[in-house]
Amino acid sequence: MSSMLKGKDVSLLRLGIPVSRATATIPQTATGNIFTVSGGRIMLVYLVGEVTTAIQNQACTLAIGSAPTVGTGSTTALGTASSIINAPVGTHFAAAPGGATATDLATQAGVLKGTDFVVPAGSITITTSASNTGSVKWDLYYVPYDIGASVAAA
Repeated sequence: MSSMLKGKDVSLLRLGIPVSRATATIPQTATGNIFTVSGGRIMLVYLVGEVTTAIQNQACTLAIGSAPTVGTGSTTALGTASSIINAPVGTHFAAAPGGATATDLATQAGVLKGTDFVVPAGSITITTSASNTGSVKWDLYYVPYDIGASVAAA
């Protein structure tokens, strides 16, 4: 009997626990919750959005944030405002280390690196600057930082 790790076990060790959020229309000049962190802090390894319905050809930016529900912390940028104007189906957006501009991976295939953010209990959010049509599917990988911490799609 082989004791080698295979398939999803290797992914779990390398990336953490996967959570997916079904495609949804982007918020309309508003902030929307995409994931809920419960039971403590997590280490956010990857957060990637994929455009599933093209974004309208109208000026609009998207920012990614963390809004804690515990303590006195304020909203923290996980990816500051980045233009999503006219983003075609298949465009990818990702959180960037240090709250840098949300990365457009469409022109940077293979560049995705782990974000390694410690995120408190609360919401992971996206904020848009305009009311554009379009939908994005989000995927997240995390490792519990505190015992009992977990993530669910919002």
